[in-house]
Amino acid sequence: MSHISTHILDTTLGQPAVGVPVRLEHRQQGDWQAIGAAQTDADGRCKQIVPDSIELGPGIYRLAFDTASYFGSQRVSGLYPVVEITFEIRAGEGRFHIPLLLSPNGFTTYRGS
Repeated sequence: MSHISTHILDTTLGQPAVGVPVRLEHRQQGDWQAIGAAQTDADGRCKQIVPDSIELGPGIYRLAFDTASYFGSQRVSGLYPVVEITFEIRAGEGRFHIPLLLSPNGFTTYRGS
C-alpha cells in the first residue's frame, strides 16, 4: 500500500482550500517520523503524498494540515492552527483518500473513495 491522497474543502467559502501544506507521518516505537509532504493544488487536492520510493505497510499514520498558514493567507483567524488526522493501515488494505472539510472554527473528516 503506497497511495494516500487528500482533498480539502473550505466549507465557509464553499470552495477548495488551495496551498495548504500537508505532512504525512508514521508512528514507530512511539515517535512520529515524517515520510511525505505535499501542498494542495488549485482543486484543494494532494493526489499523492507518499514518495514513489516508499512502500507503506501496516501501522499508525497521521496527516498534519498546516491550517494556520492557509487561514493567514485568507486573512482569517482560525481556532485550529494544525489539524491532525491519525489513522491505521491494516494488512491488505488498499489506497486511502482522506478528505478534510474545514472552516475557521471546526473541521470534519471521513474515509473517502
